[in-house]
Amino acid sequence: MGAFFEEIPESQIKWILEQKLFYVATAPLSAKGHINVSPKGGPYFGVDNPRTFWYQELTGSGSETMSHLYENGRITIMLTAFTGPPRILRLWGHGTVLEHGTPAFSAFVASHPSITTIPGTRSIIKVDIHQVGTSCGFSVPYFDFVGHRDILNEHFRKKDARFRAGKEGESMPRYWAYKNAWSMDGLPAMKTGLEAAREHGVKPIRKMVGRAGEELAYASNKYGGGRKVASLEQLLLVALVCLLMGALAAVQGPALVGRLQAVAREAPRPSLMAWSG
Repeated sequence: MGAFFEEIPESQIKWILEQKLFYVATAPLSAKGHINVSPKGGPYFGVDNPRTFWYQELTGSGSETMSHLYENGRITIMLTAFTGPPRILRLWGHGTVLEHGTPAFSAFVASHPSITTIPGTRSIIKVDIHQVGTSCGFSVPYFDFVGHRDILNEHFRKKDARFRAGKEGESMPRYWAYKNAWSMDGLPAMKTGLEAAREHGVKPIRKMVGRAGEELAYASNKYGGGRKVASLEQLLLVALVCLLMGALAAVQGPALVGRLQAVAREAPRPSLMAWSG
């Protein structure tokens, strides 16, 4: 039956590492935004300790998980037993994006000898777990594992080979700029893709169609349905201005109050006769 823990029980770690498939769920803050659920397969994940789960994120046509994590960090991992005793396990936590090509990405890969990156590797998603839940899984059907698909890996291997042969348009940054720079709701996603889009003038693909495509939740800075999210630089600027104004008030405040009081004393008082009619 269902049970909750603050970290992954030791008895569950081996089972987690044996799974062939897991699901990732994230969502933007905007009530108009779309919740995302992604299936992940292959030997591209691990458990560092009872509070840390990670997986190697491969390049795809979407970038929802990345955009949501950059905005709010919320993430849920779900694994299900398709063979043997029934079981569902969820990991709730805060996700961090370690983009390919960044020092954080390189350091993480270097500290994990088991990780082998491939041309399609886009990032490492690290999950700091704060809650673990298990449930029965009694209604989950049985499935037999046949094998992992290698279509995606082969696609990006060939793409990388064409780039190395001299075709600049086949570079991964250009692909990321075209398909991974923005989420389907218009939320900024892969930073490398955004930079490549500016550098090469790549126009991003339009993902949403119909009315939903015309009224994106994050279009025209309409964050959170009209709430604009300030950047870190803007918040620091506001804090600095407030600090300077506070310091100025502390230094000049008493003198200013004195001058205002003097002006008030010197000002002519209205005569009652003026109001006698």
